[in-house]
Amino acid sequence: MSIFLVIAGLALLVVGGDFLVRASVGLSFKLRISKLVIGMTVVSFATSAPELLVSLQAAFDGISDISLGNVIGSNIANIGLVLGITAIISPLSVDRDFYRYNWPMMMVVSFALYFFLKNDNVLTTLEGLLLFVALIVFLYILIRSSTKSANIELEEVDDALAEVSNFKIIIWLLIGSTGLFYGSEWLVKGAIQLAEAVGISDYAISVTVIAIGTSVPELAASVIAALKNEKAISLGNLIGSNIFNIASVLGLTAIIKPITVNPDTPEILSTNIFWMIGFAFILVPLILIPERFQIGRLKGILIFGAYLLFIFLALK
Repeated sequence: MSIFLVIAGLALLVVGGDFLVRASVGLSFKLRISKLVIGMTVVSFATSAPELLVSLQAAFDGISDISLGNVIGSNIANIGLVLGITAIISPLSVDRDFYRYNWPMMMVVSFALYFFLKNDNVLTTLEGLLLFVALIVFLYILIRSSTKSANIELEEVDDALAEVSNFKIIIWLLIGSTGLFYGSEWLVKGAIQLAEAVGISDYAISVTVIAIGTSVPELAASVIAALKNEKAISLGNLIGSNIFNIASVLGLTAIIKPITVNPDTPEILSTNIFWMIGFAFILVPLILIPERFQIGRLKGILIFGAYLLFIFLALK
């Protein structure tokens, strides 16, 4: 039953998230918001909704382990699993803007999360607000710099959604919000039951099973694109997802309800958060050495191998 709840919960989150993205983009076009702003803000917030709902549900249930494990595990999976496998299938070229904006911001919010939690084992309302404000400022700088660039690619924004009727948008919003609500509830409940059945912590389940599950849609899309020799993934989008996970998902969750580190899971601050920071940090040396601005198959194998080691140690 616990496995069914986890799978059903993940499926509802994927479906609900997809409908929410479509509805949000369609509504944004109706409100005459520019495509650039839609791509960088509306789509990013909407795609973070599944993680946000899971974290909020876990926080309200008094299981902060799942809130933290979901985000830390997802950030590691985005690089180790999604980027690693995609690079193995098809080498990835990296834009120079990657280490001008996205990578430094990812490192800033990653270290900020560590210091906030290490300070008193709590991510307070004020600290959550600081993370969220930092995200808003970052997005403003990113949009300002992007408007000066002639080559702006926003493939995730479907122009056809500009023609969608108001009725469809309302239906999509209802389906999306219902899917996210029940998906997060079932996933958290199933994760707790699964952890008890297998004999490991809620945190270990969230940092592995739940994190991989919430990364599956991105992984599937990336692998299909790589197999078709299309532009596999944007490294900027993956890093952007990591930034949103910390600053938006944990930031907003902490604003609503402070997130406490469970003393029974010391590995959050002693081990796993360093895995997250390590996966983020290693990207720049990998991109610059030996082949500049390229993540080839060998680098992909190294990243994916490190991820498998992380999963083994987390479950052990």
